Amino acid sequence: MGNPAFNLHAFRTAQRAAPLSNFGRELFAGLSRPARSIPPKFFYDVAGSALFDRICELPEYYPTRTELRILTECASEIAAQIGPKAEIIEFGAGSLTKVRLLLDALDAPKRYVPIDISGAHLEAAAERLRDDYPRLAVQPLVADYTMPLVLPARGEGMGQRVGFFPGSTLGNFSPDEALAFLQLAQRLLRGGGLLLGVDLVKDPALLHAAYNDAQGVTAAFNLNLLRRANAELDTDFDLDGFTHAAFYNAPLRRIEMHLVSRRAQTVTLDGQRFSFDEGETIHTENSHKFTVDGLRALAVKAGFRPAAVWTDPERLFSVHWLQSPAAQ
Repeated sequence: MGNPAFNLHAFRTAQRAAPLSNFGRELFAGLSRPARSIPPKFFYDVAGSALFDRICELPEYYPTRTELRILTECASEIAAQIGPKAEIIEFGAGSLTKVRLLLDALDAPKRYVPIDISGAHLEAAAERLRDDYPRLAVQPLVADYTMPLVLPARGEGMGQRVGFFPGSTLGNFSPDEALAFLQLAQRLLRGGGLLLGVDLVKDPALLHAAYNDAQGVTAAFNLNLLRRANAELDTDFDLDGFTHAAFYNAPLRRIEMHLVSRRAQTVTLDGQRFSFDEGETIHTENSHKFTVDGLRALAVKAGFRPAAVWTDPERLFSVHWLQSPAAQ
């Protein structure tokens, strides 16, 4: 297929000459594999974060409005599980939209720690939240939440430490990665719990429409990865040379997003040339879909105790309260 073998010596030489960013290192490694890929966490630069906000408003994209409906209609029940004076830790906070529904329902929440990889986007959103919730301590943390984290020390008089992970972002992980994240979260949240939103298995036609919107916003979001690489890493991706593709892989219960090479071409990254055949793809994202029972079984494996579950009437989406037992 024209994929060059991974040249470890060349990679290390390039690192010594001009160290790559984390994005550059992971892109270099991803392009060097036979099945090429880019981790989806790199979607979310400023432009990518803004495009995702637009995706969430699309008529075809049911997950956001369905989860918001669940959070709105079940707010009092959710607040009863969390309790007063809570500390909320949001993983992959984005624009801090959904957490407002949670904060409005809670009894005197003490602190909110939004975690996101996109620092500029996060700080701007956090500043708006401070203006609207002046009694809430808002302490944004720029970090990769899939890696070990150091959270702020617990303040006196705080209630439960509660994780908030909406949007079915868990579905972007492989099954092993999803388990590893839940295990990490369970350790961070001991004595508290995790409020987790996940998309459910459903008619493939609904899924296809959600990731292939008529306005082409999801396509722009996908292609922005290449635009970002050109801007930050001095690569030479031809943005017209790749096209967006998304489809439902039914046996694996996941949507796959790819960037498809329209023709034979080469791309240069850090002095290394990567050849693409016509039709060859870069795999940019998976979005796994869950059953309620399957998610609860995964949570138990990670050390949580599944409790309440809330879904919409059509069972498109689910929100789970997972208790994290205190350390023995």
